Amino acid sequence: MRFRMGWMALLAAIATLGTIGTTHAQDGWTSIFDGKTLDKWDGNPEFWRVEDGTITGETTEAKKTNGNTFIIWRGGEPADFELKAEYKIVNGNSGIQYRSFEVPDAKWVIGGYQADFEAGDQFSGINYGERFRSVLAFRGEKTIIGDDHKPKVVEKFGDSKEIQTKIKKEDWNEYHIIAKGFTFEHRINGVLTSVVIDEDKAERRAKGLLALQLHAGPAMKVQFRNIKLKQLKSDGTTGISPKKKALLLAGNPSHGFGAHDHLSGCTLLAKLLNQSGLPIEAEVHSLKTDGWPSPEKLASANTIVIYSDGGTGHPFNAHLDELASLADKGVGIVCIHYGVETTAGKSGDSFLNWIGGFFEPHWSVNPHWVANYTKLPVHQTTRGVKPFSTNDEWYYHMRFREKMDGVTAILTDLPPAESLSRADGPHSGNPEVRKAVLERKEPQHMAWARERPDGGRGFGTSGGHVHWNWGNNQFRKLVLNAIVWTAGLDVPADGVPAGYVTVEDLLQNHDEPIPADFNKAAIQAMLDQWNKN
Repeated sequence: MRFRMGWMALLAAIATLGTIGTTHAQDGWTSIFDGKTLDKWDGNPEFWRVEDGTITGETTEAKKTNGNTFIIWRGGEPADFELKAEYKIVNGNSGIQYRSFEVPDAKWVIGGYQADFEAGDQFSGINYGERFRSVLAFRGEKTIIGDDHKPKVVEKFGDSKEIQTKIKKEDWNEYHIIAKGFTFEHRINGVLTSVVIDEDKAERRAKGLLALQLHAGPAMKVQFRNIKLKQLKSDGTTGISPKKKALLLAGNPSHGFGAHDHLSGCTLLAKLLNQSGLPIEAEVHSLKTDGWPSPEKLASANTIVIYSDGGTGHPFNAHLDELASLADKGVGIVCIHYGVETTAGKSGDSFLNWIGGFFEPHWSVNPHWVANYTKLPVHQTTRGVKPFSTNDEWYYHMRFREKMDGVTAILTDLPPAESLSRADGPHSGNPEVRKAVLERKEPQHMAWARERPDGGRGFGTSGGHVHWNWGNNQFRKLVLNAIVWTAGLDVPADGVPAGYVTVEDLLQNHDEPIPADFNKAAIQAMLDQWNKN
């Protein structure tokens, strides 16, 4: 008897059903596959494609998958819902994953509840726990899972062989999944196939990803079409909650290839947010090509992220009143690297209110040095973030609110003396910073968070000069957490999924061409060293 190690986590995430890439129906059902593209679906392109209006996964004898692989729906994480999908399978086995999780450090690998089906005669309709307690109910069974993590059969409501006669071989069948509270029902072609009541408080899952599975082993082909979701409120009625909106403003080209790559960095962060399975939608707006956003676009955002050059030319400086009006309504603001620098006066005071601090010329400094963040505070932005170290242009000696009122220091270290080896200047040094670091040995803050009395949230970090540092899982997760938090969401206990970022990912959407002598292997080695744990 063989059970799938993996299933395909149907669609990665419906925590609150978004509207991008979906079609809403008046009866509460939402189509989550447009029949033409894999928009909002994330799977290995070597095995997944759109064919004849279907999501198609296929392996051959010449090309097999190394372990079960999934195509994940990146539209949210459903809690209570109904899902309907038509499937056809030739050889092998597959399934629909729900309330599921991504396996750490393994791309396109999912675990959780699985609505199973196969080309054979025994397992279609069962509830299988992929990397999650194995079989939870066989066909024709109603089970209850207790605190011992084991299912107990409490009712035999159907005969497995009789149920099999209702399932068509190598033809289209309809799967219907109902997840309400911690009761899960599977139906195929209208026939009830299994029921699970999960009372295992330690391991049961209240929400999670959706995905579709392609199983390892012999060559197989599976197809899905007419995939529809109806999200339910806790009282069982239909309820679709809107996603939060993050607007990422990418500044003009600056500093050449590999530094201040604003568009590339923003695009990567937005992609990961949209694939996170959280109820957030991220959009990148290029200040170079599109200018300052329209009032309507700004008003639609729950948080505004700026990754650009700053100082006297900071894009915010000409729009302080507009941004103040949005902040007064609770809109979050995130400033990254040079985006934390502005001028003293009205601009600086605005930054103090919005994010709690800013780089002030002739007070703050901008050296390159290796920061070692060995201890992180308990804060939503640090959830799932481990201590890390990177070499970056870590600005420090920020101008903060008096007594750090309402500000939480997030990344803190004592800079080395050599970071103040330059002569005094607007960015290089001044008497006050030398006293603070060289004489009083005061640790400096390179990232910080602010929660305003009105409930609005802000975040600033001086990191982000070196583009390749976005390949550091910990720094990237911290910034993703900050964006989600400032948008008004609760950050998951293990943080926002930071994705699996490769050198190829980091080479996308640059303003400058890739140099002929670019050393891809060296960057990959750096990523491997950072993220080996």
